[in-house]
Formats: sequence, C-alpha cells, structure tokens
Amino acid sequence: MSSSEAKTITVIGSGLIGRSWAMVFMSGGYRVKIYDNQAARAFQEVRSVLENKAKHLEELQEAHILSGQLSASEQLALLSSHDLPQALAGTFFIQVNPPYYLRLVELVPHPETLPGVMDTTHALMTAVGQAPVRLKKEIDGFALNRVQYAIIAESWRLLENGVISVKDIDLVMSEGLGMRYAFIGPMETMHLNAPEVLLCQSIAIFSSDELTSAWIRSSHCLKVWPTLYVWSTLPGLEDYLQRYREGMRRVLNAFGPVPEFSGEAAECINKVGLSEPQHLSARRERRDQLLMGLAKLKK
Repeated sequence: MSSSEAKTITVIGSGLIGRSWAMVFMSGGYRVKIYDNQAARAFQEVRSVLENKAKHLEELQEAHILSGQLSASEQLALLSSHDLPQALAGTFFIQVNPPYYLRLVELVPHPETLPGVMDTTHALMTAVGQAPVRLKKEIDGFALNRVQYAIIAESWRLLENGVISVKDIDLVMSEGLGMRYAFIGPMETMHLNAPEVLLCQSIAIFSSDELTSAWIRSSHCLKVWPTLYVWSTLPGLEDYLQRYREGMRRVLNAFGPVPEFSGEAAECINKVGLSEPQHLSARRERRDQLLMGLAKLKK
C-alpha cells in the first residue's frame, strides 16, 4: 500500500488485544492510532510496543512469516497513541486472541447494518491477512465461542465424572482433534472421514435401443439380461451420517447439565500447575511460538 493510499485505523484500548490488532493493521500498511481512557497508559503501552514488539516483528521477519509487504521498521513507523474521548463514536469490537496469529474474524451485523458495511469490512480484514467469516445474525457468544464452550463444557464434565485427567483431556485435543481442526473444520472432517462406498442397484431393461446402449457404456455396470446391475458411489458425508448418526445422537443425549466451572474440577486443574503465575509467561511464549510455526506451515 503506497503512502497516498494509506488510511487510518483506530484501535480502542491499548492492552494485549489492542496491541495485537495494531500489529495486524500495521502489517497491512495502515496507520494505526491507539486510544485509551487513560492517556498516560496509552503512551506507556505504545512505548512498550516499540521496545518489545520491535524485536518480535524482527523475529517474524527473519522467520519469513511477517505479515504484509512492509518491513518490521516500516510497520512500527505507522503506530501512534492518543487520548480516548474523541474516538468513541460509532465503534464496534471484533477479536480472536491473539489476532496476529489466529486469523479468524467474526463479522456480526446489526439488523439495520447495510450490506455494504459488511462487504467493506470483509474486504478490509482480507486485505490485512485475516480470515473473516460472516454471521447472518447476532447470537450470544458468536460462533467461535459457542463451539469452544461446547468443547470446554464436555471436557469439564469428563473431569468432574472422573473419566479422564486434566493432562489427558488436553492431549485429546492437542494430539487428536486439534491436529486436523487446524486445517479442516468439523463439516469437512465428517465428509472426509467416511470412505466412499459402492452401492449396487438392479434396473430392469426391456429394450436395447441406441440411447440405452450408450448409457450402459458410460456407466459402471454389469448386464445380465434383462437386468442391469449398476454400481454408484455414496458421498462421504452421506455415508458418515448413515454410519454414525445414531451413535452421535446417543452420546449427545448422554451429556450432562452445564457445569458450574468451579469446585473440585477447578481445584484439580489448579493442582497440575496450569494457573501458577511463574508458569503462565513461559506457557504463553511457547503457545505463541507454536502458533507462529503453524501459521508458517499453513501458508
């Protein structure tokens, strides 16, 4: 994006999420103004970005996974901070954390939102390297959180019921479902997980005219007069549902009530050290490094 084409993006809030979104838009060549309800905090956070994110962006550049066409130094030159009051009118918030690594953006229209607004926002997010999806209407939790909460809830129930340990339920996701969900979603998973099968159909043939002969030659068939045996394939999704529909319904009906997300299960998670302060920073760093590698692999 040339300087004459550059536009300004306003980010409300200078915390982790705001700074991550600033990185996303800077990578697309946009000038970014970060606003905060405390001007001093905004300037402090921007200084932190300049000191800490500069090294981060340089590492991304060296690994050849820096987003956008601009260098790390060119992206940092697009960042500035400002006080909040002048920037509040007409704003809305969209995020997946951390947005620099997780490209998904949910676009959720108000009933009175014009289609052109959604189109413009979709184009903007695509231009800065995100992966926007359109929700057709507002729903509590949006799409990602509703899917995520369903996984968390059943994982919690399995812990509460003594079925599995904290470490092993995480492995179910990281070494099982998560391996394929990083590249394909649940609907495509169903479609690909069931093999196509051959179905045999018998059709009575009472004539041998030219049209019938041509159809026979173009089909997978065996003619035993006056019956024609035709083999056809059953699509993956249809086969999957025929095989597993009843089993899925049986298991889903056995799910328990919504957990309270407290009590013994919470204590059990704490005991394995997932929430110990001295471990959080290292775990987040490891998460971001792995996400960097995954993002590079998916390019």
